[in-house]
Amino acid sequence: MSSQPKLLDQVRDVLRLRHYSYETEKSYIHWVKRFIGFHQMKPPREMGAAEVEAFLTHLAVQKNVAPSTQNQALSALIFLYREVDQRDTAWGLNAVRAKTTEVN
Repeated sequence: MSSQPKLLDQVRDVLRLRHYSYETEKSYIHWVKRFIGFHQMKPPREMGAAEVEAFLTHLAVQKNVAPSTQNQALSALIFLYREVDQRDTAWGLNAVRAKTTEVN
């Protein structure tokens, strides 16, 4: 009886196949978990651009993350959908972008 590996195992397998660093692997797994948790454990295969946009906007508006943090989350989700799920990611997202903090 052959069953498909769990999603996070699939993400790890593809990251390792493509020789991503262990730190990138940990980061991408973290963002995939947060994305799924944000959407009440809904499987990513049942989600798409609208959910990614909502998550990224949440990070910028409610969590007030740095632009680099938001970009890292976006990279992880694009990797998930493009490389693991093999879906088109030409979404044209309109998420609220994180703002840089000014140093006085």
